[in-house]
Amino acid sequence: MRREEILIEALPYIREFYGSKVVIKVGGHALVDESIMDKITQDVVLLRYVGICPVVVHGGGPEITRLMERLGKKPEFIGGLRITDDETMEIARMVLVGSVNERIVSLIGKHGGKGVGLSGNDGTLIVARKKRKQTVGIEGEEREVDLGWVGEIEAINAEIINITAERGYIPVISPIAVDNAGNSLNVNADSVAGEIAYAIKAKKLILLTDVPGVLRNPADPTTLISQATPAEIKEFIAKNVIGEGMIPKVEASLKAASGGVIAHIINGREPHSILLELFTDSGIGTMIG
Repeated sequence: MRREEILIEALPYIREFYGSKVVIKVGGHALVDESIMDKITQDVVLLRYVGICPVVVHGGGPEITRLMERLGKKPEFIGGLRITDDETMEIARMVLVGSVNERIVSLIGKHGGKGVGLSGNDGTLIVARKKRKQTVGIEGEEREVDLGWVGEIEAINAEIINITAERGYIPVISPIAVDNAGNSLNVNADSVAGEIAYAIKAKKLILLTDVPGVLRNPADPTTLISQATPAEIKEFIAKNVIGEGMIPKVEASLKAASGGVIAHIINGREPHSILLELFTDSGIGTMIG
């Protein structure tokens, strides 16, 4: 398409989303590939300049694992869940609140935006409780496992997000929560994004991942489900159409959709995927809502 045609196609979407909030969750390959993250932050800053209020939530699991290994600590997973003891929790804080969060804020500044780094401890932004012991299958047996400092979200303080976003800043939120006793808890970043989108009444929730979207066959990228209702997504889960790795993302989407938020699961490795999904007629990923 010619440049002017692209702009004309984008115009009604810019008009529709003007003044609204869009929650963008970044994770996976994007966080370890500087060129991908650079393009994502360009998109985020552009949204701010056309009158949309973006809110960024990020993960960092692979980077936590990498730092643990460098420090000589072996990551432990049981049933796909990370065991988070005191030392692992401190490493997670170093990576999420320090390294990853600061890097995203710096990239936003590089492209002319005003990023502000936040974690769940700031203004009790994310209040959580420690997960109960989980029953997982290990070598054919079901066992109860204490995951340590892993949390389940109880409440989101929308005020601090709304104040920063509405004054021209771009909140960048790491998924470290706080409990009622003041302990830090590691929380799934997809869940944080879904809960925040719901709490701030966002227009959109965009979950960036390493695949094209929700696939009927995870091994075949041509089986993309481009649009689905929450009821259809629940049916896909019940019938095991949706793979295990996609479950946290669709559950976050369902939480957001229960508050009227339209969710999008898209491939963050594709250059300027956020703009393509929001501002073109065809989009590129899966829309839920």
